[in-house]
Amino acid sequence: MANTSARMLRLLSLLQTHRYWPGSELADRLEVSSRTLRRDVDRLRELGYPVDASRGVAGGYQLQAGAAMPPLLLDDEEAVAIAVGLRSAAAGAVAGFEETSVRALAKVIQLLPPRLRRRIDALQAVTSPGVFGGGPVLDALTLTTLAMACRGEERLRFDYAPREGEAARRHVEPHRLVSLGRRWYLVAWDLERGDWRSFRVDRLTAPQPTGARFRPRELPGGDPVEWLRSRMRTIPNRYDVSVVIQAPADTVRAFVGNWGRIEELPEGCRLRMGVDDLGWPVMVLGVLAAPFTVESPVELREQIRATGENLMRHAA
Repeated sequence: MANTSARMLRLLSLLQTHRYWPGSELADRLEVSSRTLRRDVDRLRELGYPVDASRGVAGGYQLQAGAAMPPLLLDDEEAVAIAVGLRSAAAGAVAGFEETSVRALAKVIQLLPPRLRRRIDALQAVTSPGVFGGGPVLDALTLTTLAMACRGEERLRFDYAPREGEAARRHVEPHRLVSLGRRWYLVAWDLERGDWRSFRVDRLTAPQPTGARFRPRELPGGDPVEWLRSRMRTIPNRYDVSVVIQAPADTVRAFVGNWGRIEELPEGCRLRMGVDDLGWPVMVLGVLAAPFTVESPVELREQIRATGENLMRHAA
């Protein structure tokens, strides 16, 4: 890589992943000698980037947090992803992020070139959020701690309260954070159980990075979202919901998505879903605004009646 400026930008981009880079691997990526790499690292330090170096056969480099935040280097895809993510956070998905996200979004949008602004506006215009109201509100510090551990490939310990049973301390190798429906999940390799596990972030407390690094394992199937969905389909739910709705099957299917099974009937369709919280099917039936008959469970009829009475009382 002959162009020094381009090489410096490439080096900075690699270091900003905050992973540890062996010197030989970093030099190979940049197609330079070890001596040239050391000079480039020295130039970054002069610009205010705190780069740590370790000597020896296995020596390498890692960018550490400094007293002040140096300029970030983002490519087009990363800039668009950050802007879209900040818009979602500004809607209140994570506790304490709403106002901060709005301020950060204003700064990012101001710096983006027009071509990237058009991409963000187009993406926002044709997509709808997959998170509905009523879900658990998350602690921002917990979420960012998990994200940093996933990115830095660092083992974690935390307390976890499962749906059934007592809370216990868990020791994991975090793989990926997944936002699914109204909840966030951590997909991780459980060291004590020797298998892949998923953890609801709202049931997880006191996450502590251990400082121990690990070599990432290969998740079965490779896609954490599909892995989580397939796993959730095998977990029994508290309620087995069955409702006959006098509306076209395609209409109901478009609204419910993957969260329910639709059976076509001569005069409408049957909606089946497994849930732990009846608030979701109540909202679906209310928004669809079509005649329906609840087949099961009895608790759903009672919750619909109570919700309707509450709405009528406050509307009056």
